[in-house]
Amino acid sequence: MPVPRRTGSEPVTARSALRTRFWLSVWGLVWAVFGTVAFALVGRPGWAIACGVLWLVVTVDMAVVLRHIRQGPHYQPGPDIPPYRPPDTRGTPPYRPPDQP
Repeated sequence: MPVPRRTGSEPVTARSALRTRFWLSVWGLVWAVFGTVAFALVGRPGWAIACGVLWLVVTVDMAVVLRHIRQGPHYQPGPDIPPYRPPDTRGTPPYRPPDQP
C-alpha cells in the first residue's frame, strides 16, 4: 500500500480554530465576570470564588490564544517531506521512502 505524499497545499487549506476559541473565551469571560459579581452581591461567597477561579482560567486561556494568533503561521513541511506514519504494531520495519530517480 503506497504511503500518501504531501500535496504542499496544507498551509493554504489548513484552518485554525483559534479565532473560534478566542470568541468562546470572550463569552466565558463575560459569564464568569457576571457570575462573580452576581454571587458576591447575593451573599454566596463559595459560588463567587468558583466563578472567580473560572474567570482566572478563562483569562489565561484567552492570553494563550491571543499569543498564538499573534505568532502567525508556523513552519509547514513542503511536498518533498512525507507525512508522519502512524506506529505500526504488527512488527514490520519502519517506513523508508523509495529511492528517488
